[in-house]
Amino acid sequence: MKEHAFFLSLGFTADQTELIQEAQNFITVFERIEEQISSYNENTDPEVIRQLNIQVYQSTSYIWAYKRKVLGLILSCKIISNNIPLLVDHTSREAYYFAKRLKELNEGILIPLPEAIIKENVFFLKIMADHSKFIGHLLDPSERKLVDQAREFSHDFDQLLFQAQDLDHMRPQSETTPLLDQFLDQNRVSVVALRDFKKTARDLIEACRIKSNIPALLADHVYREADHFLHIIDAFDAHLTAQKS
Repeated sequence: MKEHAFFLSLGFTADQTELIQEAQNFITVFERIEEQISSYNENTDPEVIRQLNIQVYQSTSYIWAYKRKVLGLILSCKIISNNIPLLVDHTSREAYYFAKRLKELNEGILIPLPEAIIKENVFFLKIMADHSKFIGHLLDPSERKLVDQAREFSHDFDQLLFQAQDLDHMRPQSETTPLLDQFLDQNRVSVVALRDFKKTARDLIEACRIKSNIPALLADHVYREADHFLHIIDAFDAHLTAQKS
């Protein structure tokens, strides 16, 4: 959330001082929360963690509202900025997802495994498809090979997303382990390929070896999100394996 606020602040024009200041305020809020969390460990009182979740939920809800406000201003042509609408919408979806997960954690809500696997993959496949589009858009057009690769990833993840949505519509008939195993395996292959592409792009950007408008932090940000998605896939796979034994 802190990095989202930073990325948005970079996209505003110099005269949009109020929106820039709001973004800077969110950076400060989430930096303070990071500092607070750094003092916690596995022995921290669960009630302290519950209160932390409430605090982060509230801050995340506020930044979600800010992102939706910015999106509305862009779509209604009330402001012109370098924040493309899909990017603002993308970050707002991530804020909504984060806030929802925090609320579920505090309420002890456990989604049935098959539904959780499909829903989580639908969310992250859309995130990966968006990332591919952003990379292709922000690379210099002269980086033709990298632009083509980004477009191929965009198409691949769009297809995986449609496939996941089809599987979601087929439930409960689809709640069989073989189908879910195949679903996770197929997604893992594509996410690993995209994660590695992002890592290469990040390293090249940091070394100033490709031409783009992609900040090094943004390149690292999307790489970490792909890596996180792989951890989620592996965790679901482990749960399925445990159910079989």
